[in-house]
Amino acid sequence: MESHIVKVLAVIPVTHNVKHFRVTKPEGYTFVPGQATEVAVNKPGWEDERRPFTFTSLNEWDFLEFTIKIYEDRHSVTDQLGLVQAGDELILHDVWGAIHYKGEGVFLAGGAGVTPFIAIFRQLQHDGKLGKNTLICSNKTAADIIMKEEFTKMLGDRFINTLTEEHHSAYDHHRIDADYLRRKIKDFTQQFYICGPDPMVQGLKEILTDLTGSDSLVTVEI
Repeated sequence: MESHIVKVLAVIPVTHNVKHFRVTKPEGYTFVPGQATEVAVNKPGWEDERRPFTFTSLNEWDFLEFTIKIYEDRHSVTDQLGLVQAGDELILHDVWGAIHYKGEGVFLAGGAGVTPFIAIFRQLQHDGKLGKNTLICSNKTAADIIMKEEFTKMLGDRFINTLTEEHHSAYDHHRIDADYLRRKIKDFTQQFYICGPDPMVQGLKEILTDLTGSDSLVTVEI
């Protein structure tokens, strides 16, 4: 398996526990929006500890970007990434398929599950093809919403947020379930994309297969 040592160019806070990591781009390194690679921190004892993260940059950019939630309470790769600064090094591996865009539809994300959708929406915006795509995100609190300003600028009222652990006048307070989907979506003949915690993904896949009448319209992160 091919690997690349890349230098961290910048670490940019996104929320209280999510950061953009911008790194140098190896020559000829390309991906499809929605794809991922395995990332390790290039320091003693962590070189072989790899975790999958989705690219949130575009191929047109001269650097790579990952948008990663940091878990400081875990002795893990994300905990170590939380300590990474500009000038440090990461190790990247082969590109592999995550979630692929199949056409206009509704994207459903739980927390950091929105990250595979970032490059997809950025590419659609770049190509002038945002169309009527809709993004529905579920987070615990308003402080957890990732890239709120950028998604709002791209999608306007087609960027919908619901909170599960906080009442906020600007957002819904409801889990994404069958009742919520029926209230928010009128057309169940379009594509649906799901990414988030495993129980949420499996539950929504079953709900949407029932609502659409076909599992061919439901795409989940691989």
